[in-house]
Amino acid sequence: MKAIRTSLIAAGLALALGSTTFAQSGPMAGASMPQARQEHMREHKHEHMAERHAKHLAELKTKLKLDATQESAWKAFADAMQPSAGMAARPDRAAMEKLSTPERIDQMQALHAQHDAEMKRHGDATKAFYASLNAEQKKTFDAETARFMARSGGRGMHSHRHF
Repeated sequence: MKAIRTSLIAAGLALALGSTTFAQSGPMAGASMPQARQEHMREHKHEHMAERHAKHLAELKTKLKLDATQESAWKAFADAMQPSAGMAARPDRAAMEKLSTPERIDQMQALHAQHDAEMKRHGDATKAFYASLNAEQKKTFDAETARFMARSGGRGMHSHRHF
């Protein structure tokens, strides 16, 4: 876990140091796109992700064949798997460019801390739900989540990229 954290901090540092290069180069691909259009596309993307997330959870619930005694555990798990409001948002590039390098590093570390807390919350909820499953359901859950992780490139339930 420490190696992952170190890698994430190094990536954040590289991003922070490299952002001045991007700021000095020509316009980015989306720079000419009107801001309203960019916001619309971002909202559409988040709606699409939310729909895919809900579909994935519904499919998982069906495959697990939960009984009535497991419904409360499922609800707690499904509620915990909903993305937090601020987790999908990328740091504002213009605001980040106005910060000094140490301030950008602090911002990136705060973002990583937020992601770590979200990952812990998801992990704890998953472990609690997993404990409520019978042996056959655990096999199904393991197979489905392994398949999902492979499809999402190992980035977890929400597959967000923030860099």
